Amino acid sequence: MIAPANTIRKRLRLRHLQLMMALSETESLRSAADELAMTQPAATKALKELEDTMGASLFVRHARGMQATVYGEAVMRYARVVFEDLDELREELAAIEAGDIGKVRIGAVMAPAPELLTKVIVQLKDAHPRLHITVQIDTSDVLVQALQQDQLDIVVGRIPYGFPANDLSFETLAEEALAIVARPGHPVFESAGRPKLDELAGYAWIVQPHPSPMREIIDQTFRESRVAPPVSTVETSSILTTLSLLRDSDMLAVLPSSVADYYASLDTIASIATPLRGRLAPYGLILRSNRRISPATQLVIEAIRAA
Repeated sequence: MIAPANTIRKRLRLRHLQLMMALSETESLRSAADELAMTQPAATKALKELEDTMGASLFVRHARGMQATVYGEAVMRYARVVFEDLDELREELAAIEAGDIGKVRIGAVMAPAPELLTKVIVQLKDAHPRLHITVQIDTSDVLVQALQQDQLDIVVGRIPYGFPANDLSFETLAEEALAIVARPGHPVFESAGRPKLDELAGYAWIVQPHPSPMREIIDQTFRESRVAPPVSTVETSSILTTLSLLRDSDMLAVLPSSVADYYASLDTIASIATPLRGRLAPYGLILRSNRRISPATQLVIEAIRAA
């Protein structure tokens, strides 16, 4: 029977987790003991203590070594998180000692990138030049998974429908509309009036991969308009690839209106008046509800809310 949480807190020791990390790499108690400079009896005793603490068998012993049970795999996964957190703690302490204020890893969908994130990052770097910021632009499903795997600290996006999100919090920031875009001078702009969707379907389209919300809106538009979707498509979530393809071809693409307006102001693309039927759900600030927020991350959160 799995032990109560307070029992685990009282009895769990760092050496238990070190042993689990070593066993995850070696699958041999003797090799793990050697790696940790322990005797094999001491390693055997520590593993027994850990199994008693957890209230579950963590390994199956066999002639060729040890194989982790489903409980053992779970403990090893959390052991890795603990040591990753300790590495981050050390980096944060070293940064404070050096006069820095830490680092923050931001993930965002396309819509807030040109204006919101740019404004936030410029303001933060002006106020805190030694704040280290990394930004990853991708679809919400990729970003939320990275957040849950401790590869990001903040996501500005959406929690995908049906995605396991018990450990996530969501704070609405803004809504966004979508626009169909093409290069300036595209043949579609030569005819008077608003192009019909079936005319546009004859061109190749650049679309985001499934299961992104933007792709669902595109599919919904064709379905509800009773128009066959484009037979020629390129799937990508990269804005750079999308802009390059639009520049050198007669392809069409769908972008958040804020992104379309930004690049239209640079004469890179132009919006087509044909509307899309659907509308994306609001994007927002996504955090792990069960994780401590670092001072650097809190600075970014406050800047995003203010912007």
